[in-house]
Amino acid sequence: MKLTRPAHFLLGFYFAIFIFWLCSSLFVTANANAHVVFSASTILNGFKNNTQYGYIFAFAYAFIPFIGSLVGFTISKKWGFFKNPVSKAVFFLSMSLFSWAMGEFIWAYYNFFLNANVPYPSWADVGFVLNYPFWGIGMVYLGQASGARLGLHQTSRKILLVLIPVFVSLFSWYFMVILARGGSITSGGGLLKVFFDIAYPAGDIILLTMGLLIFGLSFRHWNAQLKWPVIVILIGVLSEYVADFGFSYTTTIGTFYNGCLVDLAYATSLVILSFPVTLLDVKKETVAVTTSTMPVAPMASTLDTSSTASAPTTPTTTSSPSIPPSVGDASTPQTTNTPEYPVS
Repeated sequence: MKLTRPAHFLLGFYFAIFIFWLCSSLFVTANANAHVVFSASTILNGFKNNTQYGYIFAFAYAFIPFIGSLVGFTISKKWGFFKNPVSKAVFFLSMSLFSWAMGEFIWAYYNFFLNANVPYPSWADVGFVLNYPFWGIGMVYLGQASGARLGLHQTSRKILLVLIPVFVSLFSWYFMVILARGGSITSGGGLLKVFFDIAYPAGDIILLTMGLLIFGLSFRHWNAQLKWPVIVILIGVLSEYVADFGFSYTTTIGTFYNGCLVDLAYATSLVILSFPVTLLDVKKETVAVTTSTMPVAPMASTLDTSSTASAPTTPTTTSSPSIPPSVGDASTPQTTNTPEYPVS
């Protein structure tokens, strides 16, 4: 996997705010207690003594999905912007990142201007919740780009798509309500908070299940440019599930604060989820897709068709480009028209 320039920038930005998180935590801890013995526990709990540093960190990592979304919108335009499944996939994945960034900016507004330390539930959750449908739509279009389908006509896939999120929701209910709240719904934030506490982890699992159903059976036939984004997406969704579960639990028992380990987990998951968008840049390499799932983009007019016009017509050959070995079986002849997107 070769990272693009935007991916390198996002990775560098992530390490910059991680260094800020680490150094600020050490600084705050040292100021709070001159005789403190530094350990993993004191470093992780450093922001408890100074909320402003936590506010700055939470605001700073919101720029990770924001920058990722802007890069994604640019890449979607290169693909033709809503003229083929790849451009649609990149657009909706970018909208998911943009939605999350807006939610985090609203959260920061509550922190800095309304003096709300943990504004949950709040209007910031609108941006966070919209992240899930946008991401799901993007995954479906990304599957279409390689001919994969969700396959809901198969009974087994329908059962998995329903049972796995239900199981996770029941697990979250038991953990968040029975254990953390002692069985009381009204304690620890009320019914709306309980809804979000369960909805966030369940939404992650739905996306993860969709990804496995869409990409699992046809994964070995994908070419490298589409395969790596899929792998990173699944890793990113799984890491976001861990962060969401940690957020729901710590806000329930009252131990969450801005800049805590959960916030660092969110920053990590967001930089992972931003990578797939940057990896789909058309300048990297051509992507072979079937004509039944993706029409030819406008930039395809730059292809040299002189050789196909002068080539003799035979009943056993075609003039279309061949499918790369990573997409189809190279040992068998390919007779279907499979155009490639040229390098822009």
